[in-house]
Amino acid sequence: MATEIKVPTLGESVTEATVGKWFKKVGEAIAADEPLVELETDKVTIEVPAAAAGALGEITVKEGETVGVGAILGTIVEGGAKAAPQPRQDTAVAQASAPTAASTTREAAAQSAKVAGEGAIEARTMPPAPSAAKLLAEANISVDQVSGSGRRGQVLKGDVLDALAQGAPSQPAETPRAAPAVARAPSSAEEAPREERVRMTKLRQTIARRLKDAQSTAAMLTTFNEVDMKAVMDLRAKYKDVFEKKHGVKLGFMGFFTKAVTHALKEIPAVNAEIDGTDIIYKNYAHIGVAVGTDKGLVVPVVRDADAMSIAEIEKEIGRLGIAARDGKLSVADMQGGTFTISNGGVYGSLMSTPILNAPQSGILGMHKIQERPMVVGGQIVIRPMMYLALSYDHRIVDGKEAVTFLVRVKESLEDPERLVLDL
Repeated sequence: MATEIKVPTLGESVTEATVGKWFKKVGEAIAADEPLVELETDKVTIEVPAAAAGALGEITVKEGETVGVGAILGTIVEGGAKAAPQPRQDTAVAQASAPTAASTTREAAAQSAKVAGEGAIEARTMPPAPSAAKLLAEANISVDQVSGSGRRGQVLKGDVLDALAQGAPSQPAETPRAAPAVARAPSSAEEAPREERVRMTKLRQTIARRLKDAQSTAAMLTTFNEVDMKAVMDLRAKYKDVFEKKHGVKLGFMGFFTKAVTHALKEIPAVNAEIDGTDIIYKNYAHIGVAVGTDKGLVVPVVRDADAMSIAEIEKEIGRLGIAARDGKLSVADMQGGTFTISNGGVYGSLMSTPILNAPQSGILGMHKIQERPMVVGGQIVIRPMMYLALSYDHRIVDGKEAVTFLVRVKESLEDPERLVLDL
């Protein structure tokens, strides 16, 4: 008896995923709950475990293909011997049409199948995937203008993107539509062999789309300040060993920054709000997103109710989310609901930057490299560990005075960290 491997529920507003990697080959033994396949959504990467022990009987969806919730990815059969699944109809058609040189077209493939007595099965018998159909409609392209790479020639979202990149012509329309992507100029004969074309992952596509949408939608502006990190660094050096021994986590800078941000958000609530049509939604809580770089792209897990946490609790949660992000174990719930974001480019050596908003949020704080610089303190020139701070904000909802005041409050809390303990 075969057990089907299905796409699980992917979370709120997530309806499809791309098959990233199969961990097993057909015929290999499988233990119950062992990860079988990796799925990439536009938010997180998840692993689908085996519902039963046995052997991988069949892989019905290949790597790179897009599937919806509930779709069958493959089957698990009893025992550990290699299964011998029956060929699918589209495989039979391909085998029947293989000897003919004209089988590269759908019409020739169908004709070859008829001659071989395999039945009049069209190479494309499935409608385009929902995401592909949406792109086709937006670009005003007929499905017949795109070559499908899915099962039975189904047109997938990636096929439409490839067609647009190659300059697929659009049909005339009565109403204006979004212009298709401009075709990339072909590489020279000398450069082409030294180039490599790789399909963007769904996560990378989502990052690109959201960042561009934020620039196109929000009236984004950035204000800067600098903070003397000596007080925080001295406090950290004094108590880091005791802190780690008691709480089981290292005392970093993110705990101080997150706490300083939550204090400033209480005074300047507009930075913690968002626009919904003609309304402004003020959040009486602080879910702080912490940008984490991974080998698959930037993700922003959320520390929920950070305003009600101690610095130790914040550091523990950030540590948990950071490990989950690097291991690809973040859940959809870990990524949703953020009201404000902190991005620490300083860990990579960035001295100054203008971070892009994480829509629909109205503010994002950029931390940078701590660098010793000469500063005037009490009329004397001294060397101080200084850090530039950058606050990007949506000027539609946050006034310049509010943005500057917010950044000054963060600076004051960090230069006098006792204010964080006393809630001042």
